[in-house]
Amino acid sequence: MKIVRVIARLNVGGPAKHVIWLTKGLQNSEYQSLLVTGTVPPGEDDMGYFATEQGVSPIFVSQMSREISLKDALTIWKLYRLFVREQPDIVHTHTAKAGTVGRVAGLLYRWLTPNVFLGHPRACRFVHTYHGHIFHSYYGPIKTRLFLAIEKALALLITDRIVVISEQQRREINQDFGVGRGERFAVIPLGLDLSVFADWRTHGKSFRDELGLTDGDILVGIVGRLTEIKNHELFLRAAAHFKERVWRRQTAGVVRFVVIGDGALRSKLEQLAASLGLTEDVIFAGSRRDVEDLYPALDIVALTSLNEGTPLTLIEAMANARPVISTDVGGVVDLLGKPVARDSDRSFVVCERGLRVQVNDAAAFADGLGYLIDDSARRREIGERGLLFVESKYSKNRLLEDVRALYTEMTGKTASVKAHSGESRLESRI
Repeated sequence: MKIVRVIARLNVGGPAKHVIWLTKGLQNSEYQSLLVTGTVPPGEDDMGYFATEQGVSPIFVSQMSREISLKDALTIWKLYRLFVREQPDIVHTHTAKAGTVGRVAGLLYRWLTPNVFLGHPRACRFVHTYHGHIFHSYYGPIKTRLFLAIEKALALLITDRIVVISEQQRREINQDFGVGRGERFAVIPLGLDLSVFADWRTHGKSFRDELGLTDGDILVGIVGRLTEIKNHELFLRAAAHFKERVWRRQTAGVVRFVVIGDGALRSKLEQLAASLGLTEDVIFAGSRRDVEDLYPALDIVALTSLNEGTPLTLIEAMANARPVISTDVGGVVDLLGKPVARDSDRSFVVCERGLRVQVNDAAAFADGLGYLIDDSARRREIGERGLLFVESKYSKNRLLEDVRALYTEMTGKTASVKAHSGESRLESRI
């Protein structure tokens, strides 16, 4: 079975790791997988190194990137040519931009064949995965409506199955925004290589030493690209609110905040931190690859996004038994579980595996931080529940089995029925 997987760019984040793991995992005597990607724009960190570490050599379409441009027409043409040459059984697109150009190219591939006059379009099946969506908080109302209309059309015309990564995301995309038919949806949660974090109990000291922290200090971290959608401004305002109104009520020692990641907003966020009087309290650590040392060093992991699918950073935090606090967006609801403490006086919700806070409520976020910081036993209990949950639900092997089952269902055959041998006929850049 031959699979062509398309993503617009391998920038830092969960989707890049996801497609690399799938490409590597579905590469054997029964499967041939090709990963097609585009250009990481300036201001974003490139995860090409992770593909290299995993032994995956992507095919690059240099014109493909996140932003809309006239180059998209050339991207569509190159993807169409790639499909014609490779004759895949499955084309699987990931994220919005690749989903658009990849499926438009798929329309051409499916129907531009002489056999279509005999009622036989090409038999390739098309899958699209929503790692998140762009139906709110990314663009203005006019552009958002346009993109939503495009997504609805592509779901109807060319998409055989729509994959979402949480039940909450399925309800939002299908029921709230009206994209696709319900029977075409499949919920396949993320999976990750949990072995990276197997020894988390012995890690973390080097990063804390680097930051000049003692064992008794509390470190609150946020991990992610410094972009508008991640809403790091809320993290800083919550830190300022905590310092001003909550900190004095805590019995804990020194509390520090660390921003792990980089991006176009770094300078602006550093200026905001200074204006809020947080110069001594917030550390901008930049991009880091040593994730196995980062999470164990944190006492609490925060997420402040305006929109998410299922955030990999929260799964990674739970894999290290870290308690989490997050805005109430997307698949976060499924990750954190049911509320366990109902108290109308609280401005946040205590769930099985973390705390939920309404978007842009800095005071509530600060109160939630105080709730966790004040009780080490509470942090440990929430972290342990998260660890058990992730180990049972989010392994990479489970992800691979789910995707294999989906492909088999769609094609009506096992992978070995149509095995392809040999190397790809394409160059590494097209």
